[in-house]
Amino acid sequence: VQLQASGGGLVQAGGSLRLSCAASGRAFSNYAMGWFRQAPGKERELVAGITSGGSIGYADSVKGRFTISSDSAKNTVYLQMNSLKPEDTAVYYCAARSGGYYVSSSYAYDYWGQGTRVTVSS
Repeated sequence: VQLQASGGGLVQAGGSLRLSCAASGRAFSNYAMGWFRQAPGKERELVAGITSGGSIGYADSVKGRFTISSDSAKNTVYLQMNSLKPEDTAVYYCAARSGGYYVSSSYAYDYWGQGTRVTVSS
């Protein structure tokens, strides 16, 4: 599975961005997908995950602001980010995990996209 993340950029606080993660090589329907982020000097953290069955979960820091979704026809997973805050600034990565369930540990994921940078100005 190859993952291609896109959609990052510079946005003012309160603004929105939509990240996309396009999968190729194998349908991701049997994988759980996660969006992670890593800010400078911090560990990579899971912000949103979706199981192969469509169950969704979010980190507390983004609940109510971020929405993960998937389009199986396009083999693409999205992360809609609203009400962005400066503390959301990070490089965002999508990842795929075989077995169908997402977990918070980045070490459990089999495939990674290249990352897309999100910068939120105050």
